[in-house]
Amino acid sequence: MRALLRMTTLFCITLITVLAGVSQAATYPDKPVHIIVPYAPGGVPDLVARVLGQKLAASMGQQFVIENRPGGGGISAAQAVAHAAPDGYQLLLSDIEQLAINPYLFKTLPYDPRTDFEPISQVGTVPLYIVAQPSLGINSLADLQRVAKAQPGKLTYGSSGIGSIHHITMESITHALGIQLVHVPYKGSGQSTPAFIAGDVSLLISAMPSLQPYMKTGKIKLIAVTTAKRSPATPDVPTVSETIPGFDFSSEMGLVAPAHTPPAIVDQLAAQIAKALQDPGVQKQFATLGVVSIGGTPAGYAQNIQGNLKRFSTAVKLSGAQVN
Repeated sequence: MRALLRMTTLFCITLITVLAGVSQAATYPDKPVHIIVPYAPGGVPDLVARVLGQKLAASMGQQFVIENRPGGGGISAAQAVAHAAPDGYQLLLSDIEQLAINPYLFKTLPYDPRTDFEPISQVGTVPLYIVAQPSLGINSLADLQRVAKAQPGKLTYGSSGIGSIHHITMESITHALGIQLVHVPYKGSGQSTPAFIAGDVSLLISAMPSLQPYMKTGKIKLIAVTTAKRSPATPDVPTVSETIPGFDFSSEMGLVAPAHTPPAIVDQLAAQIAKALQDPGVQKQFATLGVVSIGGTPAGYAQNIQGNLKRFSTAVKLSGAQVN
């Protein structure tokens, strides 16, 4: 009898929770929704959030406010959303660093990407490019491997910082090629790209937006793109995977909500994001930012996050990066 009573009580609690979620979803959103961006204004993630936010505001009839909380690998931004009320009004524009790199880079985190978030949808990926100084005569990864082995520890490369996707990706490449490069970390591409153009480093790993102004100046040589397939924007640039089979690293972005956000709200947001990403205007704006739109379901994004957690556990170890 007691067992039956406990089962009945549990069923009633579950039913009330589900009905409450459905009720919330019926009026959602009835106030501004905040998208927390873990990077400074003006960067690719910030601009992606603003493009997406404008489209969601138009389709859902409510303002989407973009809040920038840069610094610390996005920990502050991720923590704020992880600890927010699970009602769909605080969202995180998440990326690889917050969800897959930080758990292995930092000894302790004030959030757990495995349990503290409800994945909503992937948004897009940003291919990364390996760039060499034209004077080095390095036109491919094979050339890089040859030159680096002939001059171990002489070539340098710039990245967006220790533990960034740029750093982890480049270290994974050097490990696979069996070469040694000297890492020179900068505070974002706003510093690393000018340093490369000034000749301060031999190579650079960066996304296209920071490289675009120099594409026709003869000051850079694109030798590889880090995605599995060649980018439509640069079809003549080979992929890393053409030299290192199976290699596929890029800067991925998506939206997550606090854990226990009602499924009806999560599904509603995912459907609206999918609709926004199919809009030609959004696709055009993303293309100018070097972003390949993806979209998808909450379940699909959850699977993607779990897969990234597995592969970056190895990649971060290979890089040797760690922040106390």
